[in-house]
Amino acid sequence: MRKNLLFLCLFAIPGIVRAQQLNLFSGVVRDKNAAGIPDATIYLLNTNFGIAADAQGRFTIQNIPSGQYQAQFSAIGYAAITKNITLPGNNSEQVIDLREANTTLEEVIVTAQKREENQQRLPFSITSVSSRQVQEYRLWNSRDMTAIVPNLYSADPGDNRNLVSIRGITTTSYDPAVATYIDGVNQFGLDTYMAELLDIERIEVLRGPQGTLYGRNAMGGVINIITKKPSNETSGFAELSYGNYGQQRYSAGIRTPIIKNKLFLGVSGMFRKQDGFYKNVFNNTDFDRQQVTMGNYYLRYLANDRLNITLNVKHVANRNNGTFPIVSSIDEAFANPFKLNQNSLGKMIDNTVNSSLSINYTGRAFNFSSQTAYQSNYRYYNNPVDGDFSPIDGVSIVNNYGPDWNKVKVGTQEFRFSSPAGNESAFSWIAGAYGFYNHNPVKQGTHFGEDGELVGAPFPNFTSININTGKSYGLAFFGQGTYRVTPKFEITAGLRYDYEHRKQDIRGEFQEDGGEAMVTLPDTSSKASFKAFSPKMSLSYHIAESHTAYATYSRGFRTGGITQLSSDPSQPPLYPYKPEYSNNFEIGIKNTFFNNRLRLNVAGFYTNVTDAQVPTLILPEAIIITRNAGKLVSKGAELELTATPVRGLEITYNFGYTSAKYTELSLAMNGEQVTLKNNRQVFTPDVTSMLALQYGYDLGGSQKWRLIARGEWRYLGKQYFDLANQLEQSAYSLFNVRAGISSRHWELFFWGRNLGDKKYVDYAYNFGAARLGNPKTFGASLRVNF
Repeated sequence: MRKNLLFLCLFAIPGIVRAQQLNLFSGVVRDKNAAGIPDATIYLLNTNFGIAADAQGRFTIQNIPSGQYQAQFSAIGYAAITKNITLPGNNSEQVIDLREANTTLEEVIVTAQKREENQQRLPFSITSVSSRQVQEYRLWNSRDMTAIVPNLYSADPGDNRNLVSIRGITTTSYDPAVATYIDGVNQFGLDTYMAELLDIERIEVLRGPQGTLYGRNAMGGVINIITKKPSNETSGFAELSYGNYGQQRYSAGIRTPIIKNKLFLGVSGMFRKQDGFYKNVFNNTDFDRQQVTMGNYYLRYLANDRLNITLNVKHVANRNNGTFPIVSSIDEAFANPFKLNQNSLGKMIDNTVNSSLSINYTGRAFNFSSQTAYQSNYRYYNNPVDGDFSPIDGVSIVNNYGPDWNKVKVGTQEFRFSSPAGNESAFSWIAGAYGFYNHNPVKQGTHFGEDGELVGAPFPNFTSININTGKSYGLAFFGQGTYRVTPKFEITAGLRYDYEHRKQDIRGEFQEDGGEAMVTLPDTSSKASFKAFSPKMSLSYHIAESHTAYATYSRGFRTGGITQLSSDPSQPPLYPYKPEYSNNFEIGIKNTFFNNRLRLNVAGFYTNVTDAQVPTLILPEAIIITRNAGKLVSKGAELELTATPVRGLEITYNFGYTSAKYTELSLAMNGEQVTLKNNRQVFTPDVTSMLALQYGYDLGGSQKWRLIARGEWRYLGKQYFDLANQLEQSAYSLFNVRAGISSRHWELFFWGRNLGDKKYVDYAYNFGAARLGNPKTFGASLRVNF
């Protein structure tokens, strides 16, 4: 029976498509002088139909089934636009006029709802950062997006992982509250997450719960990173950058057809290194010296106009000499900026692989996609790392126990069906299923040295070893539909069901220096299961073609878990904690004015979180213990403005305000229960804002040379790093600049970041240890595009 169904899907339905009337779509893409634009790209959204224009700007796409489509027209140096087309239509050629990018704003197409749509018509808040803007912002790492997106804060705990907060919903454990997807693959946890940015097409940041389509751990939102894929046109780039503190970054890539119209290859790579910002006075050396190598490889096969298969492999090799550049307190960080005194100097070795196989079928009856993904991360320290952040031989962390330990493996599978492009119905839909399996074996030792008694050890020179092996699997089903009640009024509704099962095995060991390990806690295990429904409902009213108002309700879900083993007797292991839920309400309006010269989006939100998961960092093992300990209310507003008031001048202003407070919170602190009601959420600046001014002056010539100057002012309001609200960072400003010259194929830019050399805390642990944000950096980048 299953074989018969598969036969029908793969053969019968394509046969039906062949029986439909097939059409030609042809025309010319021109500039303001009515001259054809060579190599302009024409693409029908949500299909495999696309082509590049010839030297005169003319194009013809054949064998398109009858229906209604959205066609996107784009070219280098011009603002992309989309137009609705109906086939069969009249037989006259389409004449498409593009305007230069420095005179207007381009229409932004995103895949936030897992299909290509105009960003301005979606009924929720979303910010899209284009490939061009990635260069303008000098985004090398996704952490650099702080304040670029309203109410987004991202920080580094000291080991190159990302802590991300959106609207007061904060990632503070190994189960993120903000989901990150790279080319459709969920970066399952903080270990398997890739923070480096290479050959980016665009970055989409969806704010507010996105559980219906994205599932677990998308309570705060989703960061959707899309890299550039190969096509029929050969293109590529090479870039090198140098800066102070020994900063070097080299990257290159090429995308090309191997067999025209059939097989395509994409390869890109990056190498980055820098001396440490910190100086270790213990031995007068640079600390936190980094070296990163990254690769991204595509092989794409276009079987026909309906079916394509893509194999993608990404890897990152991260080496950090002197990880965790941390001092014992915020006061010490400011008193002796970028200086520390650590005697145990471990090198972090971090190897991550992400691979996926995607199959996409676009048909007349439905579209179908399948994505199979595998992720692994092997992360360890070749030598113990300092656990007391001081020159004494007190406590250090050991996790170099071989490749069977501390290597996270994740497998995921998603099947998705959706209404096809060309659909003339008032109803569009998407439905699918998602499954995963996760294996996380952790073996970590806490070593007490000669001075162990100074940090509370009963005697010196031994290691307490905690072994935590976690296994989990899950399954989800989801669906969402949009019904166009009238040409202006739409209703969207969706629902997702998630089920997850976890098992945690623990064992405790004791090992004297030079001796054999002895079992102190025999093998013990626990199991727990979690489930959740994540509904969504949106109303949107398109006041006019360029104005949309909306109201949305959505429910967020962060999965539960089982606590790990630590040496703290007050924190028993194998204690299950419940999922965290949120109800989110959002209203907003999206506007485009003055013939696409001004874009203004405004939104307000209210989020109520129940069973809030509150993590506690247990020292000295650096193990996080999580409890359901409170309720949180987060509310605020956002504004995004982009304008090109005159030729060459672009103004961007993004503003976010968040008030996130616990309405209930009770924690055990110093042996007694403490109520922290009305305390503010951690890692949540009350204000994030960015003002950017960029001006480009045309120098002319066949290569279209331009002088470009850009300035940014980023402002972050007051925030706290602990739930008691004792560790804080007051409001501060950062200033960045970028200036240089560019053409069709060459770019040379000089850049500076944190030009005021502001000293501020980027991350602090709840026990007081802190690290500063990066000091003033500057450098130059040379890039060639072909």
